[in-house]
Formats: sequence, C-alpha cells, structure tokens
Amino acid sequence: MYLEKLELKHFRNYEDVNVAFSPQVNVLIGKNAQGKTNLLESIYVLAMARSHRTSNDREMVTFKKDAALIRGEVHQRLGNTKLELLISRKGKKAKVNHLEKARLSQYIGQLNVILFAPEDLALVKGAPSVRRRFIDMEFGQIDALYLHALTEYRAVLRQRNKYLKELQTKKATDKVYLEILSEQLSESGSQIIFKRLEFLQELEKYADKLHNQITQGKEHLQFQYESTLKEYQGKSASELKQSLIEQYKTMMDKEIFQGTTLLGPHRDDVRFMLNDKNVQVYGSQGQQRTAALSVKLAEIDLMKEKTHEYPILLLDDVLSELDGARQTHLLKTIQNKVQTFLTTPGLSDVAQQLINKPKIFRIDNGKITEENSFTIEEE
Repeated sequence: MYLEKLELKHFRNYEDVNVAFSPQVNVLIGKNAQGKTNLLESIYVLAMARSHRTSNDREMVTFKKDAALIRGEVHQRLGNTKLELLISRKGKKAKVNHLEKARLSQYIGQLNVILFAPEDLALVKGAPSVRRRFIDMEFGQIDALYLHALTEYRAVLRQRNKYLKELQTKKATDKVYLEILSEQLSESGSQIIFKRLEFLQELEKYADKLHNQITQGKEHLQFQYESTLKEYQGKSASELKQSLIEQYKTMMDKEIFQGTTLLGPHRDDVRFMLNDKNVQVYGSQGQQRTAALSVKLAEIDLMKEKTHEYPILLLDDVLSELDGARQTHLLKTIQNKVQTFLTTPGLSDVAQQLINKPKIFRIDNGKITEENSFTIEEE
C-alpha cells in the first residue's frame, strides 16, 4: 500500500495543503521548525487516529481554528481507499470511503504505518512503558482482536483502579464487585498476553535475521517477555485467564492497600537479548541502536506477512542518528519495497547515492514545494 494524496486543513502550521506523493521515497527537506515533523505526524494520525507526539488533540489544530481535517487517498491491492479524520473539541470523526465509523477501532488498520524517530533508538534502553506502547501500536494495526482486547482492558482497568481507591479509603466495602472486575480484566488481559507472546515470536524471526546481517553474523537477537503473571509460557488464552483470576484473588488485600492494579499486561515488559545477554544492561550504545533498528525494520516484513501489504515507513530525522553503515543497511532494506517519508535538513552523500529517484519536497513555514535536487541546509 502507499499514500497517493494528502489534504490538510488547519493541521498544526498547515492551513490548506494538497500534495501528491511518490509510491517509493519522499524526502522532506527544510530547516528546523518549518513543519517537516508536522507532516509526518499528519500521516501517522491519519493511520492511527492519534498522535505520537501529544495526547492533547487540540495541539494539532491550528491556533484560533475550531477543527483540523486530514484526508488521504490510499492505494491498496484491491483498490483505492479514501480516509478522512476530523479533529475538533467534540472529539474525532473518522470516515472510510465517505462512510463514518462508529468507533475509531473500526477505522484503524486501513492505512498501516511504521514510525522511526530518534527517540525510537531508546526502545531498547528506555522504560518498560516505551516497549509496551511500541507493541500495542504496531500489533494493534494488524490484529483487530488485539486492538479490541486492548480497548476493553484499558476501560476495565480504569474502573478497577477507581474501585480499588474506594476500597482503600473505605468509600466502598463490596469485594464481590472487585472480583467481577477482576474476571473482566482477566478476560481481555489473557488475550493481550497470549497475542503478545505470539506476535513477539513472529517478530523475533525477522528481527534476528536482520540483526545477524547487520552484525555480519556476530550477534543473534532474541526477545524475552517478562510478565507480572507467575506462569504464562506455553499456556492457552483460557489457561492464562484462569491464572490471572487466581493471582488477583491472592493479591486482593495488597492491591486494596495500594489502591491500584499490580498485575496484568499493563505492567509487563520485553527484554532484548544479544547472544543471551540483556542488551539494555550489557550492550554498548552501538549494539542498542542496532537492535532497535533491527526491530523497526522487522516490523515491515511482519506487517507484510499479516496484511499482505507493505506498510508506509515514516523516518523522522533518524538518518542523522545512524552511522554510515547503519544508514546503508536501512536504505538498502527499504529500497523499491516500501513507500518512505524521510525528513532531514539535508542528506549525506551516502544517502543520496542509495535513494533511487526520490520525490523531494521543500517545507518552509507550512508551505510545500516540489524540488528537483537535494540541498544541504545550513542551520
């Protein structure tokens, strides 16, 4: 799949923009704070119905405007799809081929994207919440059941935490209701854990192959899922559910005392292992970056396997964070395979040689103009 056209109205610093893209590489050049990242964000929001930069939707709407509109035309194997997302004070409205979707979860998955930004290089060494978010965002695009389970889990988790606070402060005393919430949480939580284990096993297959290539056969990359559930490996979803229910019972008093849910996939983590050693603890910065690069590139092949379509790749000034060898591997991997949007002040000689016939856009204060050659910007 690829994004053919994009229309923006009152999105960030874009007042009214219509642009047609190349199905291969699109390079966005320009000085800092001109709107390069905003353009990538708009594509991400069109796909995911949420921003990767802010949880406050109003920040995406141009100052003193009531709403922002993003429209896109997506080329897919079975034909073109028109997407539309309206962001206003009342929330978001999403349409697919002019038909409004009742839920955003019914909209997500029409356009699959992979975002690779400098902060993603911290995927390996960052907090557990960074890795959980990575899993949820990527897997949610390719599995509607996972996204549904995640939505249900978050809703029940909020209810359960609120009720635990009430039990903690003696505003409530009915532990039977807590058990009901625990069973509901176990239902969706078990599905999340089961699918995470399944997806990570499949992603590892691609990531290990890529990492082994980048390191010239010196290193193998494995994933190790770490759950707050005591026994989870090799269990079915129904067995995981029963284990969660039983463990919630044993932890009830402790959770009431602390006023929060201490067990479940919202507290789980993934460790990245290089030759059986935790790269977060024992790996060099170069090894950590290579592992992160391998994981992000592996997503491309996993999405292709699951959806039969290549996703769109958004590279937000990430080349400047990679050395020449890693730049080369990244660009060779995506060449002639994935529609790519790449932001940069200017491209290195290596990148210019590797990118085949890119479409180049200059971004200047929310204005987009197409250019015929690369230009290195002086900051």
